[in-house]
Amino acid sequence: MSSEYTKTLPSQTQDRQPGREAEMRPRPDYEPRYPGSDRLKDKVALITGGDSGIGRAVSVLFAREGADIAIVYLEENEDAQETKRLVEREGRRCLTIAGDVGDSGFARAAVDRTIKQFGKLDVLVNNAAEQHPQKEIGDITPDQLDRTFRTNLYGYFYMTQAALPHLKKGAAIVNTTSVTAYRGSPELLDYSATKGAILAFTRSLAKKLADQGIRVNGVAPGPIWTPLIPSTFTADKVEKFGADTPMKRPGQPNEVAPSFLFLACEDSSYVTGSVLHPNGGDPTES
Repeated sequence: MSSEYTKTLPSQTQDRQPGREAEMRPRPDYEPRYPGSDRLKDKVALITGGDSGIGRAVSVLFAREGADIAIVYLEENEDAQETKRLVEREGRRCLTIAGDVGDSGFARAAVDRTIKQFGKLDVLVNNAAEQHPQKEIGDITPDQLDRTFRTNLYGYFYMTQAALPHLKKGAAIVNTTSVTAYRGSPELLDYSATKGAILAFTRSLAKKLADQGIRVNGVAPGPIWTPLIPSTFTADKVEKFGADTPMKRPGQPNEVAPSFLFLACEDSSYVTGSVLHPNGGDPTES
């Protein structure tokens, strides 16, 4: 990002992924902006990466709309407990499950725990991701390539495979892809490749499950202020994050969460295989 862009955030970094929302300045905005209207009344949603960022905002919004929530996260216990508190503040139950979505056995166990706790599963949100910028393609090690694909793509397959036997007619799957799937990113080659694969996975799975009455859609966020940002980029890039969008700022998680709600509830009953683009005006090819 060139120096011509204005500062949008305080300079900061974090030294480990996944990042911690509790350490961010300012904290991302997760609060829903309007009263609930029971659009997910008595539904059960399982949300990967639900401890922070977009996942937290989606969890709290779904709870406000009447859903019980299971959140899957890697090991950010403080963030996960805060999300649990926020969901319960909305009057709904919250199950927290720590583990690696890139492990097929864990994916099955996470779904099994959700079913044991709540008795059913209505909405699966595949959202967990990681990214590791590299200036040159040769700098992407086999370990990094495997790790990025295992979390970002394999995890979506594993969670979907585990959830499908429990999803009934009217259920919904919402996958998080990215603006990078459409416009690319020269320093996030492996991440962008996974997000493009998620786009194809979403469209293909939508056709596969249409006869079962299960809808599959995606959300492709642009630059959103989440823990992934300070834990990925240098301080000078963080402080200009989102400045190159037409809106000249990063988005907040609570500006993205309504896209997930629309695709998870009956408002979108005639929508499948589609992607919504909360990206600050960044032009994309849909």
